[in-house]
Amino acid sequence: MTQLLHDLLLPEMGFLRNALLIGAFSSIALGVIGTMVVTRRISSIAGASSHAALGGVGVALFLQRVCLWEWCTPTIGAVIGAMAASLLVGIVNLYAREREDTIIGVVWALGMSIGLLFLARTPGYVDWQGYLFGNILLLEQQDLYMTLGLDAIVLIPTLLFYNNVLAMSFDGTFAELRGVRGRLIYLVLLALTALTIVLMINVVGIILVIALLTLPAATAGCFTRHLWSMMGLATVLSAFFVTAGLLVSYCYRLPSGPVIVVLAALFYVAGLVVSARSGRR
Repeated sequence: MTQLLHDLLLPEMGFLRNALLIGAFSSIALGVIGTMVVTRRISSIAGASSHAALGGVGVALFLQRVCLWEWCTPTIGAVIGAMAASLLVGIVNLYAREREDTIIGVVWALGMSIGLLFLARTPGYVDWQGYLFGNILLLEQQDLYMTLGLDAIVLIPTLLFYNNVLAMSFDGTFAELRGVRGRLIYLVLLALTALTIVLMINVVGIILVIALLTLPAATAGCFTRHLWSMMGLATVLSAFFVTAGLLVSYCYRLPSGPVIVVLAALFYVAGLVVSARSGRR
């Protein structure tokens, strides 16, 4: 531990300090959005969004290198892909009354397939494994500013419309009868979830992002039933998982994303055991 603290103070270890800061601040968005995803039981929609983000990344890289659209960065493509998938599933589910699981499966598979096809036709080297598995140690200062911006985008509407969010999280039908614009809140939640997913793709990758979005909130749900306290505890747990996972992966030279998710899963299982023994579930 002493050696680790010494290494963190070295000038050349700025990438690790930066990763720890991004992990801590990203936990705010993860805790808030993850709690709403878990309570609304829309983890599968979030999964479709994360995989559709790869489609956006593939198209963006193709346009950037082949069509010379320099402004079309992978991050912009990922945001467009993830948000389009989330809103498409949400709108079809609300208005077309189609089977939600079928729509999610189609969007999930189609998004990844489009991304892989465009990546295959993109000239030059493409680190597609970085998008699938993430690497928080490669993030830069601008990623920290993006994280802070996302936190503001997530926190401000949540605080302003907390009572409406609370009502929609546990009883959407009753909330709509009381005049809450449930459909609008639902679509806004999907859009915010997509933005959070895009940010987390850089941390743990497309494959593991849903685990980091849901496990801290699910673990918090083992110990509290109040929405505000669940959000707070999920934020603390998420920060702990990311920080501890980063330090463990650094000490033992392991990939950071899988270590973070395995640590979160172990705590979730422990939370289930403690909750069952205390009679909460």
